[in-house]
Amino acid sequence: MVRTVPGGTRLPSAAADPRPGDDEAKDSGPEHAPATCPGVNGDEPDDGEPSDARLIEASLRAPERFAGVFDRHADEIHAYAGRRLGPEHADDVTAETFFVAFRKRHRYDTSRPDARPWLYGIAGNLISGHRRAEVRRLRALARAPHDAGERGAHEEERGAERASAAALRPALAAALARLSSAERDLLLLVAWADLSYEEAAEALRIPIGTVRSRLHRVRAKLRRHLDLPQED
Repeated sequence: MVRTVPGGTRLPSAAADPRPGDDEAKDSGPEHAPATCPGVNGDEPDDGEPSDARLIEASLRAPERFAGVFDRHADEIHAYAGRRLGPEHADDVTAETFFVAFRKRHRYDTSRPDARPWLYGIAGNLISGHRRAEVRRLRALARAPHDAGERGAHEEERGAERASAAALRPALAAALARLSSAERDLLLLVAWADLSYEEAAEALRIPIGTVRSRLHRVRAKLRRHLDLPQED
């Protein structure tokens, strides 16, 4: 399998496909239970296309089938990495995300038809390796004119925490830079990646109760930084 991510970065060839038990690179993402064979537990989407789980399990026998997962999700992962780190890092993070996913696909839990949380978890771990670059980017945006932040704003506000992170206005960029890496990861998975609380818990490998309580604290912290009224 060879695929080129936006910007020209190429994914590894299927000839380099590792098998369970081979020496592997250090895992950069969350692990799941081994895929169950034979048979696929993942349900099919409503449009009749094979689920991510079906593609991943099929790729254990035919590695080129993993290209379907890449084609389905690469643009979304690239956009998320670009928003967090800037375009100069987005290609590398995207390529490495799918490289790690390809190598670790035999550990994917095929009872989960949608691989997005798994892929975002891998991407988030890679982004955390660029924590200083992300904070520098946020601080630079915090110094930008207000109208520049407005031009980059989302037009929709979908919930309190998404509204809080809807645009990189200077004040918000400064507030995001003051969050811890774990707080920023969770907030932006919900606000920018549009993951549900359950999916965010899966991506970060934390209990859903932790997601709810941590988001509540993060939202309160952002409101203090932005001098907004606190929620009841």
